[in-house]
Amino acid sequence: MKFAFCLFNYFPFGGLQRDFLQIANACHIRGHQVDVYTSRWQGKRPAGLQVSIVPARGFTNHGRCQSFAKRLKQFLASKSYDAVIGFNKMPGLDVYFASDTCFAAKALRRSIWYRLSARYRGYLSLERAVFAEDSNTEILLISEREKAFFMDYYGTSEQRFHLLPPGIATDRLISRDAYKMRATFRTELGIGSNQDVVLMVGSSFKTKGVDRAIRAVASLPSELREKTMLLIVGEDNARPFLRLAKRLGVLGQTRFFGGREDVPRFLAASDLLLHPAYEEAAGMVLMEAMGAGLPVMVTEVCGYSHHIETAAAGRLVPLPFRQETLNQLLASMLTSNKREQWQRNGRKYVASIDVSSQAEKAADIIEQVAAW
Repeated sequence: MKFAFCLFNYFPFGGLQRDFLQIANACHIRGHQVDVYTSRWQGKRPAGLQVSIVPARGFTNHGRCQSFAKRLKQFLASKSYDAVIGFNKMPGLDVYFASDTCFAAKALRRSIWYRLSARYRGYLSLERAVFAEDSNTEILLISEREKAFFMDYYGTSEQRFHLLPPGIATDRLISRDAYKMRATFRTELGIGSNQDVVLMVGSSFKTKGVDRAIRAVASLPSELREKTMLLIVGEDNARPFLRLAKRLGVLGQTRFFGGREDVPRFLAASDLLLHPAYEEAAGMVLMEAMGAGLPVMVTEVCGYSHHIETAAAGRLVPLPFRQETLNQLLASMLTSNKREQWQRNGRKYVASIDVSSQAEKAADIIEQVAAW
């Protein structure tokens, strides 16, 4: 079969991009032709996938997204594909991989002036093209939580949703040499054995709540704060957050590493995974942290936060979010005698559920849709 895989932008360290590549490779391994259409590709181009750049013009993000969707339609008009698969919201998709939260639901929490803006109209039209009641797009869902929002706002038929399991890469699971890796990497980083390492992993620092994490570290009692390091791994502009850390007096405890391929080493070297996101449809790093034996603190808004609660592998920051609550929970987790128990619970939970077949299940559904 011939598949067109479409996404606005590819860069190596995004969660959506990693899911896209795993599913595309799964389809390619099965013998299907996979052509990729994107407005921008950063990093190596994988063998077996034909990548085409679709120019997108505009002075704003929503303008470029709409431009890409319009030009993509023109590109595909002369092609003959068995299925068109999108990893961002756009018209003309047979299958959509739903990694984002419901834009319509978020927008209702904004002012009336925002809902009169071109940005609002642009993103809403792209989302409506996928989820409208009269759309034929099948939806690959990674979080059950978001389904209710889409059904409420668009009348989307429940039969169009296909829930996928989490998709953890095997190198994220704890290995036999994890303790040796921990000691070696901490030495490389200049981190002592008596220091506590709080880790954040994820691009888009504002959405992931890096500001919240810095404020929480700054709020720690002085003795605890002095021995706590906050490590942030991900691709984004760190400058405004470094300014915040400097203003709050924790610049020496805050380190940014950019996008990295060696995330398993960071997981092994750390003592706590902190994910105080403002919004998050799923949060694959939460599952990866549990699999690597890290206690987790996460905001309740994240789609996968229920896994932490079910596993008893850490603490949830409840809604509505309060910075003071996060501050208190961080201090209590760093001084808790339950840390080893949270570690064991997380590893045991991940070992008991399906966390590795997301790409294969997605490929199954794409094949079924293409055969209709």
